[in-house]
Amino acid sequence: MCGHCGCGTTEHHHHEHNHDHHHEHDKFIQIEQDIMAENQYYADHNREFLTSQNITCYNLVSSPGSGKTTLLVETINALKSDFNIAVIEGDQQTDRDKQRIAATGANVIQLNTGKSCHLDAHNVGHAIDDIKPENNSLLFIENVGNLVCPALFDLGEKCKVVILSVTEGDDKPIKYPHMFAESSLMIINKIDLLPYVNFDVNQCIQYAKQVNPNIEVIQLSATTKQGFETWLKWLS
Repeated sequence: MCGHCGCGTTEHHHHEHNHDHHHEHDKFIQIEQDIMAENQYYADHNREFLTSQNITCYNLVSSPGSGKTTLLVETINALKSDFNIAVIEGDQQTDRDKQRIAATGANVIQLNTGKSCHLDAHNVGHAIDDIKPENNSLLFIENVGNLVCPALFDLGEKCKVVILSVTEGDDKPIKYPHMFAESSLMIINKIDLLPYVNFDVNQCIQYAKQVNPNIEVIQLSATTKQGFETWLKWLS
């Protein structure tokens, strides 16, 4: 499915008995290394530009349905009187989330990835060129809903923020450890639903700390605003 890292590909390979499996494996590793090296080149370029303009960039990552877009909308509404805010909106298809962001008045651009399951630093760089975020501003990247592929791709952001809703299960940090290892902050969202779901907050935090001892944790509800001030202070 992924057009960059090859995950979920539907391509079929027919193997003959005399096939050199070690050679094929080595070739695959080399291709993967080339892809990641190229992405890192563009990510470093993005980061250099953003830093030079004093633009603080956060890469928001999560599985679908975590409440990521709602969190972003409410964050923009709370901060837009104090900060210039731009958003790069990533989805495989449609611009539904872009429309929600645009309604806040924020400057937003849509990136549709098609078969690819994540944004990469090259297309984000083009989006930055197109959206032209102002100096001394905030830039949010809302990545494609996926707890696997986006963890692998540096986009040039200041840091990754992973959003996990209580409806998803408290074991996600150990089921998808790389995402949580690469994130500076874990937001546990939809805490207003805790009385109705089987989610152990302390266990979830323990799992997250197991894979990333330095990860920070904020518990909030983007809909009721419980704990929201802590998130806003973290951004500032």
